[in-house]
Amino acid sequence: MKKPTDFSRILASYLTAYLPSLRNVTRNTVSSYCDTFRLLLTFCRDVYGLKAESLGISDFSLDMIQDFLSWLKNERGNSISTRNQRLAAIRAFFRYAEVESPENMLLCQKIIQIPFSKREKPVMNYLSVEEMGEILRQPDQSTAYGRRDLCFLSLLYDTGARVSEILSVRVRDVRLENPAKVILFGKGRKLREVPILSNTAEHLKRYISENHLDMPVKLDRNLFQNHQGRPLTRAGAAYILKKYAAAANVETHVSPHTLRHTKAMHLLEAGVNLFYIKDFLGHEDISTTEVYAKASIETQRAALEKHSIVTAPSTPSWATDTDTLEWLKSFGKQQ
Repeated sequence: MKKPTDFSRILASYLTAYLPSLRNVTRNTVSSYCDTFRLLLTFCRDVYGLKAESLGISDFSLDMIQDFLSWLKNERGNSISTRNQRLAAIRAFFRYAEVESPENMLLCQKIIQIPFSKREKPVMNYLSVEEMGEILRQPDQSTAYGRRDLCFLSLLYDTGARVSEILSVRVRDVRLENPAKVILFGKGRKLREVPILSNTAEHLKRYISENHLDMPVKLDRNLFQNHQGRPLTRAGAAYILKKYAAAANVETHVSPHTLRHTKAMHLLEAGVNLFYIKDFLGHEDISTTEVYAKASIETQRAALEKHSIVTAPSTPSWATDTDTLEWLKSFGKQQ
């Protein structure tokens, strides 16, 4: 039987032990890393003629990884964001590999230093208070699924959570006695408690009660289920939001993450301290939260420019305004 290569041994250890146990990353993160290396191995086989079972750490090179990134762009049509995500996974693995395989340290360090592609910062979409309120008025509360959808959308907006955090909430993670709150598991499985507003708490009480989710045997079930009684998926969450946004005639392109931006902007516009918003959203670094302050400033600037009655005159162009140049020449002669 052929002996496993150092690459297969280190990769298996990285994906099955290091990431889930020592780094305590989520299942989604591990799955994303697996996808990255599945694509990398496909590229190595199809482009470089290297079979996965014989591939060693020393078979990789700086040029190979850069060719892989170009392949993702040209052959698979991946965006800059997706390519950077794949590169982040590769760099993280080779940072681990340089410790496990010190004889390949120089090679690993070269790959680790491959820079990310620069991309234009996307415009941050968020809803006004009126638009958000209109969306929440759309679910039909006379139906079971309408009540579920209202609970889902209200909790997503109330908490400003990532959609993955809400979809993974179990029944036992919700505390409805005053003050109501929900336990969320963020990136890196970091736990945080987020308050729930009283209206949302009342809707959740009814939802949990009528679906008998408060039974001891159901406390570990996901709070939100689909029509088949399985945990609600990302696709299902996106469908629910888009359906009600369309019904509310909201023209802004919306996704579940839009509600996270929306909550942050509404808190900021209400005068809530940026450091509280940072903790509320589960950001590790305040610089991540500061994008909302910058977006708020730009919104205020646009509003001022749109509604301003008295404006300063435009500054003349000294290079093209001949009247001004002539005036300056004549003025200079008078002095």
